[in-house]
Amino acid sequence: MGWLYYSYICRMASVNIVFNTLKGLANKDQKGFITPEAFNEFAPIAQVRIYNRLFDKLKDAHRNSRANFDPGRDKSIHKRTLEDLSVFQRVEVIQRENGVFAYPENFSRAIAATTNGSVVLGQSTRVPIELCHTEDKVDRILRNRVSKPTDDFPVAFMSENIEVWPSSINRIRLSYYKRPEGKFLNGLPSPSQPSYAGTDFGTSNLFDAAASIDFELPDHMINEIVVEMAELMGVKLRDGEMMNYSVGEQQQIKTDQSFN
Repeated sequence: MGWLYYSYICRMASVNIVFNTLKGLANKDQKGFITPEAFNEFAPIAQVRIYNRLFDKLKDAHRNSRANFDPGRDKSIHKRTLEDLSVFQRVEVIQRENGVFAYPENFSRAIAATTNGSVVLGQSTRVPIELCHTEDKVDRILRNRVSKPTDDFPVAFMSENIEVWPSSINRIRLSYYKRPEGKFLNGLPSPSQPSYAGTDFGTSNLFDAAASIDFELPDHMINEIVVEMAELMGVKLRDGEMMNYSVGEQQQIKTDQSFN
């Protein structure tokens, strides 16, 4: 239930705010270049790019933390990045079928896995599963009599499917990050991508909140989303003003993050 709780207390980035900000950038000469169609073409791409960068940021933050460069507590970049990613975290129990375990449909990256088990009187019967991502490592484990997988020390190979040893394990509990999608304004999960719905009146739009889907990124990342989309749309529309804004803001974001 943890991720459900977080998704309700964390406000998602509004497509309406991002759209109007971008339109303001492109509308300085009153030509109104930004349309809902153009916005919706790049919104999912911008979201995925920012989502992927969060993992790079997490890796850098972890490295800084180990070197005692992380400020810690509420200013910890490592902690804040984990919080941003936690909205994408899911846990699913998977059944073995045809000798393997299939990934969830919305799977993006694995976090950890255990045997299914349960929690009784505060004690968990779940056993951690070692996740391997290369075939040679799995082969070494399977050939070694000392490290050969057992019910108490299972091993999984993460490839096209998930293979788990020993074969006596028929259900696993997979913790993972899902793919970024969108979020309806009523807070319910959506399989759709972020999109702006509205009636186009040329120089203005009438926003349709009920048909729009917000980004699945926290609202404090609105500026980063605007910058990302300004770069994408600036190239597409050959808008020099928007490109210059994106370059300048990206540099400022990097500077701010380096001192936070």
